[in-house]
Amino acid sequence: MNKSILSGLATLALLMTALPAAAQTVEFTLTNDSTQALHFFYTSPSNENDWGDDLLGDTGTLEAGMEGTVTIGDGSDQCLYDFKFITGEGNELIVNEIDICTLASYTLSE
Repeated sequence: MNKSILSGLATLALLMTALPAAAQTVEFTLTNDSTQALHFFYTSPSNENDWGDDLLGDTGTLEAGMEGTVTIGDGSDQCLYDFKFITGEGNELIVNEIDICTLASYTLSE
């Protein structure tokens, strides 16, 4: 009987490793350490080609020297994300392959 229990547990463990990771919601602190106000912040899993919605929202702005909490809850199970920042002056910065699974904070600087 113990053999069948151990066999069942081994099979269950094998199945669990074969399943895809569950969708995740990630929160981290975004600090704007630049001299420009941030007006748009887009993210996308690195393995996709389209940007998600603006995480600052329709009326959101992250002023220079300020910080805020960002939530990525797009249903993806990916850890590597690309970030796209656009300032009020129209300057654009794209940063590729940020590991959001281990990210506690991100600082945007010049």
